[in-house]
Amino acid sequence: MATVIVHATITLDGFLADPDGGVDWMFGRPSAPEDDAVVEDVMARIGAVVGGANRSQTIEDGELPYGGMLKVPVYLMTHRSHEPIERDGTTYTFVVDDIAEAVALASAAAGDRWVSLLGGSISRQCLQLGLVDELHLDVAPVLLGEGISLFAGLGQRIELERLETSAYASETHLRYRVLR
Repeated sequence: MATVIVHATITLDGFLADPDGGVDWMFGRPSAPEDDAVVEDVMARIGAVVGGANRSQTIEDGELPYGGMLKVPVYLMTHRSHEPIERDGTTYTFVVDDIAEAVALASAAAGDRWVSLLGGSISRQCLQLGLVDELHLDVAPVLLGEGISLFAGLGQRIELERLETSAYASETHLRYRVLR
């Protein structure tokens, strides 16, 4: 059975991106091999991805989940029907307005691997519906002060159990189980 995870790199003040959606703060930091190993371990265990479609329902280079490095099925939330898109060995399936269906499809495709939820809105919706098993957060040592938040607007309390914590040159890596 698949494990559904929120996997995100965030700032210390909880932002996924600056107010314009930029993520340049993620790059150019000192790194240690251990930092890379933590992220590579997560990526190796991902069997499917759920994210949000862009407005034009296209797959643009800068929008590829994990930079296109993962060759796993991707399920994109949308408000109107669209045929699946094949690109570079990855199938992008569009799911209309039903996040639970998208997670169920991704879970079936992932088998016993992980389903990675990408983006604040997708993550919050799945947390609110009780669909998330774990949080995997890579926290960069920077404060943006404002931006796109991972958890703002969640609107409910969710208890977590710490499973794993590590810190190296560029990030602090946190892994929590969602308690139900």
